[in-house]
This record gives sequence, C-alpha cells and structure tokens, in this order.
Amino acid sequence: MTQGWQTTRRAHAAQTTGLAAVDPATVQRLLGGRAGRLAADRARGIDPRPVVPRALPATATVRHTFPRHTLDGTHVRAALLKTVVDLGQMLRHRGQAARVLTLILQFAGNTTWEKTRRLKEPSAHDEDLRLLAYRLMDAAALQRGRLTGLALKAEDLIDADRVARQISLDDAREARLVAEAAVDRVRDRFGPGVIGPAAVFRRAS
Repeated sequence: MTQGWQTTRRAHAAQTTGLAAVDPATVQRLLGGRAGRLAADRARGIDPRPVVPRALPATATVRHTFPRHTLDGTHVRAALLKTVVDLGQMLRHRGQAARVLTLILQFAGNTTWEKTRRLKEPSAHDEDLRLLAYRLMDAAALQRGRLTGLALKAEDLIDADRVARQISLDDAREARLVAEAAVDRVRDRFGPGVIGPAAVFRRAS
C-alpha cells in the first residue's frame, strides 16, 4: 500500500515542493477530505487560525548582589552599568521598550531605597537607560551608605515596533546604536561575557 501511494503521489506530481501547483480536488482525493484540504490550503499560504497577540511581560528586572557591604563609588557605578547593559539586552531580545525606570538600592540592615522616573521616550537602548539610571543613583545622594545590592527595573513596557524610529542628526548617537546592534550579535553568538563596557571589565578583572 505504501509503494502504491508513493507511485500515485509521483504520478500526480504531489511532492511537497510542488503541492501548490496541484489541483486542490486532486490533493483531497489523494490525502482524504480534511487532510487534503489542510495540505492544499497550507501549500497556498492559507491559514484560517486566529493570530494570538504575543503576551508581553509587564516588567523586566536585573539585579546585582555585592559580595560584601559596598560604599558608593566605582564598584557601585560599575555594577549599575552592568545592570543597564543586561537590562537593555533583555528588552531588545524581547522586542520591548521601557517608558519608566525604577532603581532599587538594598542597604545593610535590610533597608531599601527606591525611586522611579520616566524616560523622555520609550527606549531599550543602553545609552538612554544609562543616563536615567545614573540620574536615579545621583538622586539617592549616597554618602556612607553600605550597599548590599541593587536592582534596575524597566516598567510600562511596550512593543518595540510601536516606538517611532526618527532619523537623528546626532552622528555620535547613530554610531552608538550601530555599535550596540553589533555587540548584541557578538553576545548572541559567543555569550554575554565576551564583550561589554570597559568599566565593567576593569572592575571584574
């Protein structure tokens, strides 16, 4: 029976690559009613199934825990920069952009500080996230506070396709965006730890 089916299939030129050229009635006769209709429709790009919108996560958060109590300084800034880079990459991989950033600082004694600000426009780009994250850190006005960890949360997320892409006259910004896309490709291929901001690598070394 199998050999007979293969012979009939070849006789009707119903190979998968040529299925769209075969009369639907012939496909239905060969495969059976429902299966034949389905195969003929798929070969012609017809799919009546409803498209379900992709459910986007409501927030994205990156956390960093210090191995020991840490005062504000280069270690903290480097940790914050790394969370920015990781958060930006997470958003871009999800195809999302943030409208709001929240910085959460965890201090010795289990006390926390938290502040939220809105971005000028939705973004998932490292530079935009970094500038706002640094302003949030400056607003904390840390003096001798001993940090045990920090978290950067992106909120009010939207689909990146909804973000208007405007032509910028800022050549430096355009160059950064091109470099950012190239870095993302390198990370995707070789892993997230192979490339990143110099400040982060200096602190890790």
